[in-house]
Amino acid sequence: MGTEWISTGFKGVRYRKHPTRKHGVKFDRYFAIRYQADKKRIEEGLGWSSEGWTEEKAALTLAELKKAARTGEGLDRLSKKREAAAEAEATRAEAEAQAAAEAIPFSDVFTKHYFPLANADKSPKSCRREKDLFDKWIKPTLGALPLKNIAPIHLERIKKTIKDAGLSDRTVQYALAVVRQVFNFSYRHDLFNGDNPAHKVKIPMPNNKRTRFLSPAEADRLLEALKKKSQELYETAILSLHCGLRASEIFNLQWIDIDLGNSLISIKDTKKGKSRHAHMTLHIRQMFEGKEPGSGSELVFPPVWGNNSKRQQVSGRFGEVIKNLGFNDGITDRRDKVCFHTLRHTYASWLVQGGVSIYEVKERLGHSTLAMTERYSHLAPDSAKATVGAIESVFQNKTENKKAEVK
Repeated sequence: MGTEWISTGFKGVRYRKHPTRKHGVKFDRYFAIRYQADKKRIEEGLGWSSEGWTEEKAALTLAELKKAARTGEGLDRLSKKREAAAEAEATRAEAEAQAAAEAIPFSDVFTKHYFPLANADKSPKSCRREKDLFDKWIKPTLGALPLKNIAPIHLERIKKTIKDAGLSDRTVQYALAVVRQVFNFSYRHDLFNGDNPAHKVKIPMPNNKRTRFLSPAEADRLLEALKKKSQELYETAILSLHCGLRASEIFNLQWIDIDLGNSLISIKDTKKGKSRHAHMTLHIRQMFEGKEPGSGSELVFPPVWGNNSKRQQVSGRFGEVIKNLGFNDGITDRRDKVCFHTLRHTYASWLVQGGVSIYEVKERLGHSTLAMTERYSHLAPDSAKATVGAIESVFQNKTENKKAEVK
């Protein structure tokens, strides 16, 4: 570009000629303007004739900037205008991208975005359950709808459909939890920018607290039957019964967690994210002493089929043993049915019956709140008798007072 500035017929407007490039029959010209703003002399380039700039357009732009500088209304510099235009364009582009993202149907958000990423750290069992809930109950109602068009009423329809099918409140709770997580995921990843409709829907809170626990005689029968069925199944069961371990905690145990010297079991990566220790009973200690110890990070109960993944669930043979023993015959309420978790529930119940405080049981179980453990409080020795005695004492005093008044 040439270095010589050439004045025009408009004050403050000038240009340079391109040395070779032409626009029409003339050499292409680059326009610039000069003016005063904030008591400073400003010079700003505008652009080429080939980009649409002319002397008249440059003069009009200069007049607008001078007016803005004089009146204080509008932007008094071309650079500011360009910045404002760039910001406006960015805002427009962002709004268009947001609108395009929010126009994606719920099914695509779930299958292409949420499910592959959000479930990377979840267990295969959780992944299967979420996919099953989506396919059966969520997709028929929400699948074709963009996120921005989904309202609480649609989630109410999902609730009704599940209840009409005769399924439990727990299923409703799980299904709505999936919807809530999809919206939360979409908000975090700029696929949605609104209110989560799941927050406006009343989610049923099912009472799934198990009330059944085994008597010592039932526990003996169960352990004996399990031992005949599978030594390993017996060992996992007695660990839960004697130490209160969840199935997942048993499957996560490594040999480094077994401290025979202090009769302790270290429980890491628990359901609540807190580590704790379990104290071995004599039976548990003898069980570990009779096993061939593995290396530090080796699983105490390695995968069944020799793969590298940890076990995810208790063998189906446990249910077969329960069925053969008839523990669940005639029982329809799932809270009263015996399952593997009943062993942990029995452990806690026996502790309370043995006089261990609720606070200590809470720590043994690894509960995050005392409220979770209070379900066992009615089993405390003499607690019921003490309550009844207190009531009887009140009525006894009232009776004696009335007799005294009569005299």
